[in-house]
Amino acid sequence: MAGIALTKESLRYSVDPDSLGFERLSQAPAAGRDIVAQERAVEALNFGLRIRHPDFNVFVAGDQETGLADLARAFVEETARAADAAPSDWCYVHNFRDPDAPLAVELPRGEGRRFQAAMAELVDNLRLHVPKIFESETYLARKEEVIRGFNKARAGVFEELDAKVRAQGFLLQADQSGMMVMPAKEGDTPMTPEDIAALSEEEQKALRAKSEDLHREMGAAMRRIHEMEHDVRRRLKDLDRELVGQTADSLMEELRAAYGEHPVLSGYLSDVREDVVRNMDAFRQKAPEGMPPFPFPGMGGPSFTQYEVNVLVDHGTTEGAPVVFEANPTYANLFGTVERKAQFGALFTDFTMIRAGALHRANGGYLVVKALDLLKWPFSYEALKRCLRHRRLEVEDLGEQLGVFSTKTLKPKPVPLDVKVILLGAPEMYHLLYNLDEDFRDLFKVKAHMDTLVDRDEAHLAEYLGFLRSLVERGAIRDLDKGGVARILEYSAELAGSQDKLTLRREEVADILREADYWASADGSGVISAAHVQRAVDAKERRAGLYADRIQELLRKDVLKVATDGAAVGQVNGLAIHDLGDTLFGKPARITAAVSLGKEGVVNVEREAELSGRIHTKGVVILSGYLRSRFAADKPLTLTATLCFEQSYGMVDGDSASAAELFALLSALSGVPIDQGRAVTGAVSQTGQILPIGGVSKKIEGFFDLCAERGLTGSQGVLIPEANVRDLMLKPAVVEAVAAGRFHVWAIHTVEEGIELLTGRPAGTPGPDGRYPDGSLFAMVDARLRALAEEARRFAREEGGGEGRPEGAGST
Repeated sequence: MAGIALTKESLRYSVDPDSLGFERLSQAPAAGRDIVAQERAVEALNFGLRIRHPDFNVFVAGDQETGLADLARAFVEETARAADAAPSDWCYVHNFRDPDAPLAVELPRGEGRRFQAAMAELVDNLRLHVPKIFESETYLARKEEVIRGFNKARAGVFEELDAKVRAQGFLLQADQSGMMVMPAKEGDTPMTPEDIAALSEEEQKALRAKSEDLHREMGAAMRRIHEMEHDVRRRLKDLDRELVGQTADSLMEELRAAYGEHPVLSGYLSDVREDVVRNMDAFRQKAPEGMPPFPFPGMGGPSFTQYEVNVLVDHGTTEGAPVVFEANPTYANLFGTVERKAQFGALFTDFTMIRAGALHRANGGYLVVKALDLLKWPFSYEALKRCLRHRRLEVEDLGEQLGVFSTKTLKPKPVPLDVKVILLGAPEMYHLLYNLDEDFRDLFKVKAHMDTLVDRDEAHLAEYLGFLRSLVERGAIRDLDKGGVARILEYSAELAGSQDKLTLRREEVADILREADYWASADGSGVISAAHVQRAVDAKERRAGLYADRIQELLRKDVLKVATDGAAVGQVNGLAIHDLGDTLFGKPARITAAVSLGKEGVVNVEREAELSGRIHTKGVVILSGYLRSRFAADKPLTLTATLCFEQSYGMVDGDSASAAELFALLSALSGVPIDQGRAVTGAVSQTGQILPIGGVSKKIEGFFDLCAERGLTGSQGVLIPEANVRDLMLKPAVVEAVAAGRFHVWAIHTVEEGIELLTGRPAGTPGPDGRYPDGSLFAMVDARLRALAEEARRFAREEGGGEGRPEGAGST
């Protein structure tokens, strides 16, 4: 059996528009959810988002085109809306006991702004009522009473001192420079220096002694007066504190009633009350005209910043658990920051300049971040893991950690962290982190893996049509008629590379819909038809097809040597695939084999030139195993066979050319030429099975385009693995050529089927004695290998002077 000639029905999945059951896409059943299939990822997300253990964070692994961000958003928001626990507000307030460590305050949802407003109202009321205290009759009367008592006591001290002075014959005189004790004559006349000089020496001595005693008495009296002054000042201050404290207590009564039981605010309100009393003089001042109510430090007016409330996170309008999508996960954006302001050439900060990060806003809910974006920013990933491990969130100054700022900064109290982190990234990113980072394994225990393909069965097809409808409605794209829908389904299968699958790369499908919508608009059509979709597909291929066209031009001009007719020994047309990211196309390539006596076995020229990838090298090594399994039962393989991709100037990888290389080798060994109008793709096993490969449709189309440009002869075609038949999604031109008999596609299962199609000669089946029938291709191969072995023995005898095997005989 020489393979299976495929009919046009096998070459492409075609959709009959009438089988869809509607005339317009808008008549198709709407999708319940904007997600097609992805059952595995959906189950993982449902589990990961609902389990509350802190280590079960989620990594959504998938290609960007599959819409993994939309999937994560849909499920996270759905789970968040159903959450029972209301998210908390978080505030920072001044720490009166440790000003460098602001206090973190957790309040019920919506209470943060209310507490902030209540504190602002308290300050306004204090500024209004405290000055009135010192103008009230009660205050003035009590102050006057204190002062009057002081004046009376001070007068009593002076009277007592004056009596003592007069009793000793002295006078007590007071002026602006102070008080003096002076000796007196009869009456109230002080003695003059001349009067004192007229006294005897003993009288003067006695006068000096009395004066010294009286001065000591006067000093004691002055100390008593100073103590009395200190006491009156204290009593006046106590009076001020008492009245201000009473006013503060009255004004803070509602605050204490609302927050007095709060574990942090109960002590905080007591500290506020004490600070208000301690700084009553600031409240007694009237704000200068034109000054802001809370001026910067050093601007000449009182500052009441310490009584402000910094509402870090406000969930007053949040329903359910918070959901935060952080598109730019810098350190500051994730963990918050302490800002600084420049004032008079210096930087300063306070607790009101603490800013929330995404983790603060997501606390109690969900944070969604792209893994690659997270890893791009220094420190962000490590800091995130640290927060998840310790379950607390600290606002740290990254500049201080790096030594950018040497000045003292704030150390806000940490916030308890309860958040579910959802990372989005490619599967390769997940595997890299899982294998290289132990912390990642411990913290991200749930993997939601997005598929790129879905089975084209009845249930999924209905779901897919609903998905297409949602794309059209959400993207403001005009409706599709049934022909346009049928072509989109075929295009989806083309992207999937299979007749049994549809692609889940939703962005690629959406892009074609948008382009088709443009062409429908250009035609003035109200609906998108199959022609508009096809035009969009063709235009997209043309935009990305410059390199493919240049390759095709070189093939057409015979600069790149690939024959499409005739026959040649040891030469076959292989099919390579070029993936440039935005385009994928097949390129025919000439593969040649040369055989000679030797001991090196099968030599891969690309490997010797360091242009062979590991998989391609493996495929060539497998050829040696095949030769041994088929032809080395009764003799050693003594040959050197070189295999080469002609005119290959870059890396060659993959095993899809191994079948073609084996056919070239068998042709070279047998001397039987290969039909150059036929090309081959497929991997091969050591036992001779033809194994499936990727990109089969593009490879066939690449060879077909070359044959079509040179003129189809009717005998040209491509051999593919039988296992790849269901992967065929060939373009209509190829299908039509096959239907007309001008081109062929054969499916082969074994090496024997392939070599018979390429040479027109039977491969041959070994008999009971292990030998192949005369005239068969394998008999010719066996004979050539036997001749090479005999030649090797003869050569060894001549060189060594006797019987023996050459060194390395049997090596391949």
